[in-house]
Amino acid sequence: MSAEDPIVRVEGLARRFGELTAVDAVSFVVRRGELFGLVGPDGAGKTTTLRMLAGVLRPSAGDAWIEGTSVRRHPERVKPAVAYMSQRFGLYTDLTVLENLHFYADLYRVPRAERARRLERLFAFSNLGPFKHRLAGKLSGGMKQKLGLSCALIHQPALLLLDEPTFGVDPISRRDLWLIVHEMVAGGTTAIVSTSYMDEAERFDRLALIHRGRLLALDAPSSLQRQARGDMLEVQVTRAREAQRVAAAHPAVRRAALFGDRLHLTVDSAASAAPAIAAALEGAGTPALGLRAVVPSLEDIFIERIAEAEQR
Repeated sequence: MSAEDPIVRVEGLARRFGELTAVDAVSFVVRRGELFGLVGPDGAGKTTTLRMLAGVLRPSAGDAWIEGTSVRRHPERVKPAVAYMSQRFGLYTDLTVLENLHFYADLYRVPRAERARRLERLFAFSNLGPFKHRLAGKLSGGMKQKLGLSCALIHQPALLLLDEPTFGVDPISRRDLWLIVHEMVAGGTTAIVSTSYMDEAERFDRLALIHRGRLLALDAPSSLQRQARGDMLEVQVTRAREAQRVAAAHPAVRRAALFGDRLHLTVDSAASAAPAIAAALEGAGTPALGLRAVVPSLEDIFIERIAEAEQR
């Protein structure tokens, strides 16, 4: 294959479980050396998509190719090039950190002569070196995730598939995990990472927004933000839910989303709509403590796209 060819090509990929369609005719490509995101709420189909790409779940329709090899026809052939880290990665709790790494090195047939160098590098960016003789079962949640990622990387895969790697971990471990992923991508590894955390979406070179198994958007984060339809007003209020109901009923407001003590209101023109909305909130006894035009966040874009999809 040419270096210009995508490392992953997905065409019409689908998976059904009885009457449930978990992934519905999804298509996209992932470029070499790219940090690509599968972003969407729980139940969107992210995990099912990754499991099909990893060759552990057969597609019901469509296909995907990794390094030119079909995951539908030859799932076993794609596995040497792939590292797949599921939400519940298979660590052995009665083995130490080092023993787990050696186990996965054996599993992936990593040459003995290569292991010391690879372990040194993995310990360097995971900071697990001081804990290499600790039982995996005695590690914190964040350290278990870092060990799972290190085990997945021991054979230096061309493609890294990570299923919500930061789910349920503390903020420091979450940061450390992303540092490891970014370092691997900077070194030439391609990564596809799923997340339901919208604040992580800006980390990706490109992302696919998935909802109920369908692809709603595919682009770079900055490009998606520029695709916002209309203007965005941010309004700080006290009784947020009551203010949201008032704002949503106003004819100038297309959508009213709640973000803590602030409302994000989608309008055609911020300049013309702001005075009327402020007056409506004041009249309803939920005055605006602050009101300004803002650039829509990725979360705003996702909420808009999902709401549009629900109305179809």
